[in-house]
Amino acid sequence: MNKQQIRIPFIVMTEYSGLQRRNKPERSHIFRRESKAIREMERRVQLVANTDMSVLIRGDSGTGKEHVARSIHAASSRAGNPFVAVDCGAIPKELAASEFFGHTKGAFTGATDDKSGVLHTASGGTLFLDEVCNLPYEIQALLLRALQERSYRPIGGKLEMNTNVRIIAASNEHIGKAIETGRFREDLYHRLCEFTINVPSLAECREDILPLAEFFREQSCTEFCKKVIRFDVETQKILQAYEWPGNVRELRHCVRSAVLLTENETIGIKELDIDLHVTADSYALKTENEEREHIIKALDAARNNKALAASLLKISRPTLYEKMKKYGIE
Repeated sequence: MNKQQIRIPFIVMTEYSGLQRRNKPERSHIFRRESKAIREMERRVQLVANTDMSVLIRGDSGTGKEHVARSIHAASSRAGNPFVAVDCGAIPKELAASEFFGHTKGAFTGATDDKSGVLHTASGGTLFLDEVCNLPYEIQALLLRALQERSYRPIGGKLEMNTNVRIIAASNEHIGKAIETGRFREDLYHRLCEFTINVPSLAECREDILPLAEFFREQSCTEFCKKVIRFDVETQKILQAYEWPGNVRELRHCVRSAVLLTENETIGIKELDIDLHVTADSYALKTENEEREHIIKALDAARNNKALAASLLKISRPTLYEKMKKYGIE
């Protein structure tokens, strides 16, 4: 089967850490999300995967940007070669050049041996630049040259080294603002942004919330050797209505904690480690101009459950019916 025809299931299964992360994720379970926004994102992943275009992935923290990058790599012709992820915000400024380009023995104090940089480590494969807006400005010019010329010189080295990497970058910050404030080079941005993929927030994919929660519940039961078989009805409503500012990562942590805390087979509201006040405030009616939009939003979050929607809006059910009639909401 052609790699472009393979659908890569979208779910963050593994926590990664460190400045560099190699391509050895361990996934014992797979979950396939079915929301419209995720399916569109996956379509764009498959379109770009088997090209050599640079890709910029945009999305909030916790949405799974690194997993998208790994999915692109896995579906590409580079899949058999390294995937190296670099946390641009975790690189000390004074070590950044060595981290990317390597150095020779004696190049500076403390350089006791030759060291390869990530451009060498990822040779033939994919280099993922996580939170690329945090890349030190001095390195941006050197990286741009290396990508344009496909060569670079290690710190202290005399010979140019060839590089053959595909760049995938990610950011939860609007890069345009970083360019305006002089923190990010516009020419590097255009080099990295040959193709863009937006990762939707969990709040934009509400049909995924309960299936994901059930998936994490089963996974957590296995992890903790517990038998927790369901969420009660009210808890399901809260899970569905909550805004999930931390996205999939927050949902996973919330469910794991709830499974650990529960003393019976059913997870109730008291086991949820979320701020229910925030949930209610997200839908509270504030001005007349906002009323119709917030009512529709609350009804959608509550799956048309009028009692729950009224609770989220902080109004009575009769008042909700009156306002629905006023605004022609069915």
